[in-house]
Amino acid sequence: MTSQNQLFETLNPPQRLLMGPGPINAYPRVHQAISQSLIGQYDPVMTGYMNQVQALYRGVFETQNQQTMLIDGTARAGIEAVLVSVLKPGDKVLVPVIGRFGHLLCEIAQRVGAEVRTIDIPWGEVCPPEKVEAEVKAFQPKLLATVQGDTSTTMNQPLEALGEICHRHGVLFYCDATASIAGNELKADAWHLDAVSAGLQKCLGGPSGSAPVTLSDRCAALINQRKHVEAGIRAAHHIQGAEAMIQSNYFDLAMVMDYWGPERLNHHTEATSMLYAARECARIYLEEGAEQVIARHRQAGGAMAAGLQAMGLSLFGDQQHRMNNVVGVSIPGEVDGDTVRLELLNRFGIEIGTSFGPLHGKIWRIGTMGYNARQECVLTTLAALEAMLLKHKARIEPGVAVTAAMEYFG
Repeated sequence: MTSQNQLFETLNPPQRLLMGPGPINAYPRVHQAISQSLIGQYDPVMTGYMNQVQALYRGVFETQNQQTMLIDGTARAGIEAVLVSVLKPGDKVLVPVIGRFGHLLCEIAQRVGAEVRTIDIPWGEVCPPEKVEAEVKAFQPKLLATVQGDTSTTMNQPLEALGEICHRHGVLFYCDATASIAGNELKADAWHLDAVSAGLQKCLGGPSGSAPVTLSDRCAALINQRKHVEAGIRAAHHIQGAEAMIQSNYFDLAMVMDYWGPERLNHHTEATSMLYAARECARIYLEEGAEQVIARHRQAGGAMAAGLQAMGLSLFGDQQHRMNNVVGVSIPGEVDGDTVRLELLNRFGIEIGTSFGPLHGKIWRIGTMGYNARQECVLTTLAALEAMLLKHKARIEPGVAVTAAMEYFG
């Protein structure tokens, strides 16, 4: 039970090095941005920042889409906003499931009332494009919904061939890029993506709480066919959509597009501090340069993998399709994974993750993302993990992991 003294104590969270699958430590510049003064949602300065955010995230998503904006909420808010706005009851959705978050796409689509078909892939592998094309031909879905980087398995699903298949067959293509964006290549326009949603708390190096989204013109037009303007703000010039109203008010992307559009039609009160954070995340990414940031993630993830393997640990999954920013490593059979993780946190202040479902207790997931995709974070984590494994009598090769990682960094 929480004591009265605890309720009124000064907020003082411990300093942690967050090396799990996310969230991670935010860039210092993002912390500074969050602390800036609040202003009204229709202040011209605020609407100017909103316009800047749209332009910045077109760069992040590599798109020309006009409808590029933020959903106020965690990354899952972006996923739900897309799916509830695109799908109507009875619509067909095809989902390649390569891990836990593919199952999440299925559940949200089912809650909308869509007819869902899955392509079930063993965890640790990705879905071949020929399987997708065969199911597209047989099932004829309205939407292909994918997860690019599924952190539950650390796999990175190739998207370019899937986009070409969808484009050729007239299928809408949606991707949840929460865990992959800014650490792995993502080209919304070139890969024919109709909708992409993301989050800040992984490679973008911010806090959880804002979900960048981009929609193709085709996808936006389809959503606007379901447009509904609330009675309290509806004017004579507003035209209601001809199709069924979107079943969520908060996640109604037709209304959110109007809020971010020239009319600034009232929908919700924009989360000002999170907009500041999202703006700074995008600025940092674009200032450093997409190629440079992705290369930094590739190098940090590769160094972490090299150190773990030098220690004698086995990496999980198809390494040709591993995400740049998360390494899955099998837990040695002679140790309890959760005990080691807890002691690593308590003694060193370093957090790593376990996994879900069939992989819980079998692998650790170690992230190198955003601000933490740096040599010192990798080396510190490897040294601390080695110490804990030796303490718990794991059969590893001591004294080589850090050296192997340093050699990888060069």
